[in-house]
Amino acid sequence: MIVPKRPADLTELMRSRADQVPVASTLLAANVLVFVMMLLAGAGLWHTANGVQLAWGANFGPATQDGQWWRLFTAMFVHFGVVHLAMNMWALWDVGRLVERIYGSWRMVLLYLSSGMTGNLVSLVVQGNAAVSAGASGAIFSLYGALLVFLWRERRQVHPSEFRWLFGGAVVFTLLILGMGYVVPGIDNSAHGGGLLAGAVIARLLARPWAAQSPSAGGVGRWAAGVALVAALTWLTTHLPQPAYRYGEEVRTRQAIQSFLNADRGISQQWESLLRSGPAQGLTFEELAGTLDERVTQPYARSFDQLVAATPGTPVPSASELGVLQTYAQQRIDAAREVSQGLRNHDPQKIRQGLEQAKKARQVGKAAAPTEK
Repeated sequence: MIVPKRPADLTELMRSRADQVPVASTLLAANVLVFVMMLLAGAGLWHTANGVQLAWGANFGPATQDGQWWRLFTAMFVHFGVVHLAMNMWALWDVGRLVERIYGSWRMVLLYLSSGMTGNLVSLVVQGNAAVSAGASGAIFSLYGALLVFLWRERRQVHPSEFRWLFGGAVVFTLLILGMGYVVPGIDNSAHGGGLLAGAVIARLLARPWAAQSPSAGGVGRWAAGVALVAALTWLTTHLPQPAYRYGEEVRTRQAIQSFLNADRGISQQWESLLRSGPAQGLTFEELAGTLDERVTQPYARSFDQLVAATPGTPVPSASELGVLQTYAQQRIDAAREVSQGLRNHDPQKIRQGLEQAKKARQVGKAAAPTEK
């Protein structure tokens, strides 16, 4: 094995130019690019609702465990606002340049991505259905874990003053951020801690000699790190909490609700138009009843069938709204049939009852989706 020549000063590596650290530069650019794309798609600059982060690949038990395991990767590039992004990118640039120069570019890629995904897996086990998680911080913490492992292994090769301030600074920073996670709501400490530990273990696997006097990179230590990593991943994957619902079912339920609301607007307009202008067009009661069946009763019946078909198999958040709209659709069907029968039987009382029933049904619909009614 070729032993690289040890630079005289680690501080020089911390000031590396962008062209000297292509991986750190690319990761930073990718995070910023994703955030800009989210802004262009309608995300907020300072904060965005969780639904936006979910759409862009955030980590969330009901979604990730619904076959969308790629979220363990994409969540590393999604942020909740510009402050969240800025803090993570500052930390990435600060520690990433040094870690890339120490370990090399391809090791940096393996370290960052594998540790970040492991941190997100830990977050999934700890938080499960409780929170939507995203951000680069878990992967960034892995770089601090790798730095601490390097400094401890090479403590005799690093100048004592550099060792003290780099090792001490990394320890203080990680403890400070982890401590903040216990007092500040919304900080995903599980991803931070998971990334930190994963980074330390994987860094031991990827270790390489820093100088001629460096300790061996192989041996028992590397084997122990490999066994620890496999054991940890096995434990995590076998202790995933059961998701409260399937996110795919929630998406399909929302789509069915929105489709019905769109159809309901058109059907309601048809009903109002018929009642207002039908007699003026010279339609007989029988013709008006037939038109009402064709343009109102039958479309509502089809929409009702579609709502019933969309009934989810797990308790998704939109299930209650779907149930209300199913009730509303059935009541509108019954009201339209009542009016239609009244028209055919020339029964003003039955017509009034049908119209009153339709009015009451509208109140049910407004309770389900007031912004749509």
